[in-house]
Formats: sequence, structure tokens, C-alpha cells
Amino acid sequence: MTTPPDATAPEATPDRGRGTDIGLLLVVILAFTALVFSFVAFASGDDDAETAAGGGDAGGAPTSALATLTEFAINPESLVVSGSGVLDVRNDGSQVHNLVVVDHDVRTADLNNGESESLDVSSLAEGEYELICDIAGHADAGMRGTLVVGDTPAAGEAAGGGHGGDHTEMTEEEADALDQAMMDTMNAFPAETEGVGNEPLEPVEIMADGTKRFELTAEIVEWEVEPGKMVEAWTYNGMVPGPYIKVDLGDKLRFDVTNDLPMGTDVHWHGIRTPNSMDGVAPYTQDLIKRGETFTYEFEAVKKAVGIYHAHVHGQMAVPNGMLGIIQIGDVDLPRGRTISGVEIPADLEISQEIPMVLNDAGTIGLSLNGKSFPATAPIVAEQGEWILVHYANEGLQVHPMHQHQFPQLVVAKDGIPLDNPYFADTVNVAPGERYSVLINPDDPGTWVWHCHILTHVEREEGMFGMVTAMVVN
Repeated sequence: MTTPPDATAPEATPDRGRGTDIGLLLVVILAFTALVFSFVAFASGDDDAETAAGGGDAGGAPTSALATLTEFAINPESLVVSGSGVLDVRNDGSQVHNLVVVDHDVRTADLNNGESESLDVSSLAEGEYELICDIAGHADAGMRGTLVVGDTPAAGEAAGGGHGGDHTEMTEEEADALDQAMMDTMNAFPAETEGVGNEPLEPVEIMADGTKRFELTAEIVEWEVEPGKMVEAWTYNGMVPGPYIKVDLGDKLRFDVTNDLPMGTDVHWHGIRTPNSMDGVAPYTQDLIKRGETFTYEFEAVKKAVGIYHAHVHGQMAVPNGMLGIIQIGDVDLPRGRTISGVEIPADLEISQEIPMVLNDAGTIGLSLNGKSFPATAPIVAEQGEWILVHYANEGLQVHPMHQHQFPQLVVAKDGIPLDNPYFADTVNVAPGERYSVLINPDDPGTWVWHCHILTHVEREEGMFGMVTAMVVN
């Protein structure tokens, strides 16, 4: 049965009115909710901004801070966190880096590009700490900073940071100071320091059967790497590098090695032909040379070589700290009378100077040439037109591209082995453990810089340092 329209009309009007009221109420509720969410989002945004800046309680040290690592800086240079805080560390560089609190067991893993790690500093008491990247050579190249833990008086200062590698907002006075530091260090070259490495080692005696007997003492001494910088060096005969040993092909050799170190040692003759029992790798080929003991190495110089000698046991400690040297058997065969890349090598070529150049980048010695950091490195002084033979030997932990200004280097031997096809290069890349022998013919007078071409191995904000010397041509 159909209901007449007029029977429902009186009830329909009140229903529409209640629906309108409910709709208005929903609009108000939604508007209020939106306002609340906007306020929460705004407040949350402030919290996020605070977190990005380090978070923390009002008036106190932040609970966290972000440190980014690049070549070669820790950004910012100064960081502040509370005693219960963390450092968020991110590697934005192209090389592997880490972050280490010096003299404390607080460090990140070695981080590749883009990797991050949170470093808990809650084990550190309130105070100021030194931060570095302890990858070989990176701290010397500029990766140093400061961490302030807790609400210490120094926190306010530290929070101001430094340039952190970004000098776009540097003041004119700061820029002038950097210029002056660079000029001062360059003008100080060559600076005098105590101690000279690579001194030729003469035999202490020629024995009845013709054997040349040498003495080497492993000992720790104070060594001046650069003016005023004294370090504890692990040495042979008190010098870095150890004595330069050059003998003739066919010589019978005896080396009496005395250990005055606080721990055991041995001597490996890297690149030199020896019997297995004389290879110098304890405990496989010999007993460890304990503190206070002497061990004798005996072998014949049966093959021409440009080698290096160094500790093998505890090598990661002893070698970067200075226990290294060059041993050479005979003369390197040179390409006399040949034409190489259009350059005629004299048939009667005579070598005026033969120079060992040991490269290092780690340990107490750090970035150095022959145990010294610029401006204490020794210049090579030459007469115009003469020929010089240089033996690069890399005893460091990194590759070093050695660049000679003006004069191309004729690479004649690799690891003491003469090359069938010598070649010219203005930059010679020397990896750890490698030796390259190069001929240089300085034919243009002047002072010509000679350095590793990884620029942070030669320059820092305090001026020039590290792996730099010069060829001075008269």
C-alpha cells in the first residue's frame, strides 16, 4: 500500500534540520582537528630542526651531533654533546675514513663513501677530547677536530667551530694569516734539524774469507722530523731511514743485528735474493730476536738488486715508525747509447749523484721524505746538464705519485729490475713496497719543486709540510 505524500511531509522537515546541524558540527570538528594537526606538525618541525642541530635540553649540551668526513677534514672541526650523547658520523668523502677519540677506546669502523655510524660517547667523562681520522696520513693532512662532552665552560667556544674545510666565510684577516703561514714555511726551506738518515754503512771489518761484516742495532731514539717536532723513532743505528747499504755483486755479507727494542724483532731483506733461512721472518725462517739478543744474517750478493730492509714481525708498528732502509747490490743497468722518446741517452753517461729517497706516510714519522718533513727535507743540489740516479722506495701505507717539476724522469728499473723499455714520466706512482729507479737530467737552472702530488700530503692550513723537497740547479 502506497503511503500518501502528505502523511510523511510533517516528519521529513525535522530530519533535514538535524542533518544540517550534524553537518555543520562535522565541519567545525574537522576544522579544529586540522588546526590541531597543523600545530603539532609545526611543533614537530621545531623538534626535527632541534634534532638536526643536536637536540638536547634547553640550556644544556645537545644529545647528538653530526660529524661528516671528507678529504681531508672533519666537519665541523668542533663538536659538543652531552655526557649521554652520541656522535652521528657520515663519510661524505671519496676515500675510506674513520673517526677516533685519541687515547680512548672510542672509534668508528673504517667507513666507505656514504656509510654512517653512531658513536656512543657515554663512556667519556666531561671534558675536551681530540678527534682524528687515523687512516695513515689523514690526520696530518687535516682530519683533526675537537669533541666537548658535557656542559663544560669550553662548550660554548667549541660549538662555534672552525671553518671545517669551508672557507667561503673567512675573514680577510684569516685569509691573510693562511697566506702568511704558507709563505713562512716555504721560505724556511731548507730548515736544519737534528739527525740525518741514509748515511752510507761501511763494513766494520773484512773477514779472512773476504766476508764484509756489518753491524745493525735496532733501537728507539728521539728523532726531529721537522723543526721542533721530536718523535720516538724506531731505528737502525739511530737514524731514519736506516743506513744506506750498497755492496758489490758477488760479495759475501754478514749482518750482526742487535735488538735494543722493548720487544722482539727480525730483519727481512725485501727484494734481495737470500737462502730461506736468511729471509728474516720469525718464527718460520728463524727464532725471534729477543730484547738484548744478537742474530747473524749471512748470505752472498748473487743478483743485482735495489731492495729494502725492514722489520717483519711487528712490522705495522716498527716500519712506519722508522725501522726501514735501502740495500743495493751492484749498479742498476742503464740504457746508455739508446734513444728513448726522441731523447738520446749518452753512450758515455756518468752518474754524478745516486740518491735513495724513502717515502713514508704513517707512524710517528708520518708524511716524509727520507725521514724528514718539509721544510726539513734535504734539497738535491745539481749542476746544469749532469745526470742523477734516484731510487724511490715506498715504505709507507699509501700510494705516492712523485712529481718532479720541469724535468721528466726516465724510469729505468722497477724493483731493481732493469726495464726492457724505459720510459719518461713527469709523475711516477710508487705503491707500498715498490722501488723505482729514475734518471733525471736537470738542464734548466733554478729551484724546482719536487713532491708527492697528493696535495694534502704536502700542504695544510699551517703551511707546506710533508713530502716536498726541491731540485736546485746551478
